[in-house]
Amino acid sequence: MAEKELTRTVRKGEELKAEPLKLFLAEGGLIRDIDSELLISQFYNGYSNLTYLLEIEGKEYVLRRPPFSAPKRGHDMGREFKVLHSLHKVFPKTPKAYLYSESSEVIGAPFYVMEKVNGIILSAKGAKKREISPSEFKVIANTWLDTFVELHQADYKAAGLESLGRPEGYVKRQVTNWGKQYLAAATDEVPSAKKVMAWMEDNQPKEYEFSLIHNDYKYDNIVFTDNKWKNIAAILDWEMCTLGDPLMDLGTSLGYWTTSKDPAFMKQGIPSPTVMEGNPSRHEIVQQYALKSGRNIDYLTFYYAYGLFKIAVIAQQIYFRFKNGHTSDPRFANLNQAAALCCDMAWQAIQTKKIDRLF
Repeated sequence: MAEKELTRTVRKGEELKAEPLKLFLAEGGLIRDIDSELLISQFYNGYSNLTYLLEIEGKEYVLRRPPFSAPKRGHDMGREFKVLHSLHKVFPKTPKAYLYSESSEVIGAPFYVMEKVNGIILSAKGAKKREISPSEFKVIANTWLDTFVELHQADYKAAGLESLGRPEGYVKRQVTNWGKQYLAAATDEVPSAKKVMAWMEDNQPKEYEFSLIHNDYKYDNIVFTDNKWKNIAAILDWEMCTLGDPLMDLGTSLGYWTTSKDPAFMKQGIPSPTVMEGNPSRHEIVQQYALKSGRNIDYLTFYYAYGLFKIAVIAQQIYFRFKNGHTSDPRFANLNQAAALCCDMAWQAIQTKKIDRLF
């Protein structure tokens, strides 16, 4: 959300109503004159909630709304706004959240407006363009991991977020709910999916710690302050934030963490800057997280398989919307294949009891 190169003309069918939006911004004290010109562009790197850049009166704001024709579950703008607004005072690596509207009268859906954080977001394409060296990626990965540990240590009670989730029974609920969501969105026969679901039901940890967790912590949801890579200005995309097992948060991040040692079909199926030389392996990430956090990481295969399966469900749900005509974004046309790949990878990790060199 930081670089202008990540924006483009608003996708057809996803336009915002400028005039009521300007009135809303004025009533909220963010602009002075409703006759001011409002420029609206769209951030293109996200796959879930829609994110827009608003430029008006020499200021820049970011607006987040649910996808068109998407169910409210998983796209609760009020909840995401509350997290940002409350958390910023104890964990300032979050964008400032300014305004929220649950009414559909302004732009047709609930939404919120927050600050635009300046810095560098490492998308897969952006990282290649920057020609980042292996030594730089070692710094990047270390900063990324330090901030991950810091996030899991955030004082959510001081932020007033102790009712954000139900930590007791969190692991079991996640395994059950993601399984149900996969079956509800299934379009293809993927034998490994049901195998992974059954295995996770039988092999999940019964005891675990809990903390504030992000649930989508990866390079392209991070804004680095500058190209020295030693500081993170903000973490983005808090829609799945809750209270739960931090190792499930780690497992999701590992699911996205494809590396240079992975076969080509994995790197193509889950594109990430982590495939570039200098990034640590998934096992090295786990070792460093354990060292920095002081947590023992038992059930490692479970957490990695869970992360991959969760990513599979998210991809499959988006593909389901695409197949049923609720979105025309061409990026979504092959997400069923990505979902199947993640299920296959999870089953391979379970069978080999490894998180690196699966194939």
